[in-house]
Amino acid sequence: MKYSRVYVESVGYELAPIVVTSTELESRLKPMYDALHIPMGQLEALTGIRERRWWKPNTRISEGAIAAAKKALRERKISPSDIGAVVYAGVCREHYEPATACQVASALGIQGDVAIYDTSNACLGVLNGVLDIANRIELGQIRAGLVVACESSREINEIMIQQMLDNPTMENFTKSLATLTGGSGAAAVLLTDGSFTPARRPRLLGGVNLAEPQHHTLCRWGIKSDDPENHVPYMQTDAVAVMKYGVELGKRTWDAFARELDLTTDRIDKVICHQVGEAHQKLILQTIGLSADKDFSSYEFLGNMGTVSLPVTAAIAKERDFLLPGDTVGFLGIGSGLNCLMLAIQW
Repeated sequence: MKYSRVYVESVGYELAPIVVTSTELESRLKPMYDALHIPMGQLEALTGIRERRWWKPNTRISEGAIAAAKKALRERKISPSDIGAVVYAGVCREHYEPATACQVASALGIQGDVAIYDTSNACLGVLNGVLDIANRIELGQIRAGLVVACESSREINEIMIQQMLDNPTMENFTKSLATLTGGSGAAAVLLTDGSFTPARRPRLLGGVNLAEPQHHTLCRWGIKSDDPENHVPYMQTDAVAVMKYGVELGKRTWDAFARELDLTTDRIDKVICHQVGEAHQKLILQTIGLSADKDFSSYEFLGNMGTVSLPVTAAIAKERDFLLPGDTVGFLGIGSGLNCLMLAIQW
């Protein structure tokens, strides 16, 4: 897929205020570590994640998404009345219905002739939302649209820490380890047809997505329904298999991406990846043949923030002048399922 008239006007973001270190989490798991003879420091050693962020207790998911969206609109001085679509793309949401996007749109004053809905696809949600908006813009249906998301890892971490203490087995530790990498934050991506201002802004060139849905059992976050009287949230990940099959899918997607957009590793100036952790980051870059100096990462201090990891990392990279005008930038996204989506942007 290719685009000729879609621009990334801005990316607003909001970081959760409470810093939680890997050392703090491990101190809470000390009884399990002692029982299994696991040395302290393994969480950071295995993932490269030193700390992550949590929202304050009882923070509403929509609050972070609204704050990020206001920042995105304010940066480009685009009015809510100009927005033709609002897509909420986070894994976390406040209700089964209505769409969390409705709460966000209402707070922003967006209404009337506008599409407002949620979409969900694990950690790829925001990039999928970007494509939805991009298609509407490319077809001339709307001039501008917002993709928003907010993720919170506090609640599932609290639950899984207690489950790990209640059942201190090595199997439980390995399946729950990925949960402990989770961070919290919010992001909003504002896309337009470029007609609002003559100012230079990044242009979406195109992208490719591939799927391997036979791997849908490798990472699950849901509700245990063994006891109909007590539905308990859980999260389990086969981290080794996710990395193996995820990187294989990433390589195939990269090859298709390069063919579709006539790109090579030499012609890609910078990349922003989904922030899983150090081992995943190194392996995917090595596998597709990209040098580490082309990559900007945030996982060490923000952890894996799910759908908002990639856009927040891109926004921080822009703030720190890592992404420069004229750069050809690859957004390399992946989500459990498995699904992989890569976008090319002329910065």
